[in-house]
Amino acid sequence: MDTDTRYLPVDTPAAPGRQQFTDAGAAVAHLKALYTQSTGFLLDRFTRALEGEKPTARYRAFYPELRLTVTSHPSVDSRLAFGHVVAPGSYSATVTRPDLFGNYLREQIGLLIRNHGVPVTVGVSETPMPVHFAVAHQSDLAVPQEGVLDFSLRDVFDVPDLNTMNDDIVNGVAGPMPDGSQHLAAFTAQRIDYSLARLQHYTATAAEHFQNFILFTNYQFYVDEFEAFARRVLGDPSLGYDSFVAPGNQEITDPEAPLAALAKLPQMPAYHLKRANGQGITLVNIGVGPSNAKTATDHIAVLRPHAWLMVGHCAGLRNSQRLGDFVLAHAYLREDHVLDADLPVWVPLPTLSEVQVALQEAVAEVTQLEGYELKRIMRTGTVATIDNRNWELRDTPIHRLSLARAVALDMESATIAANGFRFRVPYGTLLCVSDKPLHGELKLPGMATDFYRSQVANHLLIGIRAMEKLREMPLERIHSRKLRSFHETAFL
Repeated sequence: MDTDTRYLPVDTPAAPGRQQFTDAGAAVAHLKALYTQSTGFLLDRFTRALEGEKPTARYRAFYPELRLTVTSHPSVDSRLAFGHVVAPGSYSATVTRPDLFGNYLREQIGLLIRNHGVPVTVGVSETPMPVHFAVAHQSDLAVPQEGVLDFSLRDVFDVPDLNTMNDDIVNGVAGPMPDGSQHLAAFTAQRIDYSLARLQHYTATAAEHFQNFILFTNYQFYVDEFEAFARRVLGDPSLGYDSFVAPGNQEITDPEAPLAALAKLPQMPAYHLKRANGQGITLVNIGVGPSNAKTATDHIAVLRPHAWLMVGHCAGLRNSQRLGDFVLAHAYLREDHVLDADLPVWVPLPTLSEVQVALQEAVAEVTQLEGYELKRIMRTGTVATIDNRNWELRDTPIHRLSLARAVALDMESATIAANGFRFRVPYGTLLCVSDKPLHGELKLPGMATDFYRSQVANHLLIGIRAMEKLREMPLERIHSRKLRSFHETAFL
């Protein structure tokens, strides 16, 4: 008779005691050791089960945990937006993939130790690690659907738990941890693991390839230009770019190396121009619509990028605009609706001066226009984002656009900005006018002018140059206090 797996004893790896560290590198090394122990345990038991070995226990391993205890009110440089806690107490965060997040963890832990003068504690948490996430980055393994094995998977292994995979922390509605500690980071380990798996699915590239500076676009032409740019800079080692990665995790270092076209592109293909320590640029073609924009940013946010920008096409709403003109968003009219439940539309989205200046300077450099002459090809103002592709066929949106003094409309920019605000990722928008539906210039074949075509080619270069300018800034300047709430996590 088969054993009833519902009543099996629990088997877990031996948990070492908690250790305190005053060195960030040593703390991260111990996080890696604990993570490796947990994933190794689950991988071993899972492999045995796949090979037909009958489970003799319920197999459970736990995520490692980072903890900080502060006993007095901190005296920290008030200009800093991160790297410190706001009040005495105990703070904790579960940690996943310390191999992937090693640089980030060393940086954030180092700031905590330096700003508070106390050690951090590393140990095993009480949050079980789902077997799906333990095997997610093992390319030769896959978790079978329920019913394939001769036992119920959830009776033998832990599976993803939606209670720990939500956005309550970033949305400001999370209560303390069960042990009373406050949150140290914006995401739990399970929430991060969930997004890492989704990124591979949606972009056809592994999370390891994503860089700290993200460009979003809604037009294939930018992808072609990005690959051409990547091949040019790979031919000049002095520029610091190491490799280029295309969907399917195809990575080249030789500018002449071929890249195979995938038989089927993913929903939102990503391309990565890599640089040491993740300081390169990633381009994601999110296609059209606020749903895709939200999906992409929901998952990329867990990588804690330093900035993301939208560089796509838009409808120009003013008769004075020409096809190919640029629009630098200074405000957003949100009619995309996909984030209303998480970030109400009455919440203002502030423009970030560092990003705005970088974009405007990049436009001036690439176009060789300055001052008043720059206004010939670029307009600043409100960008509206809507969820109706055929908005031109209704009168009501047009009236609201006029009341809002909008200068351009698309279906992604406000979503990306709103999620940047929500996830504390610096954001910005520079669009290129592709049609003027209110003034008789619809997006139809053959209507693009030579000016438009040359401007589109410049547009991507402007986005890249803006990212390079942001990369040159200190982190504390890019990640300003504008994006931080009253009771904020210490980690970026």
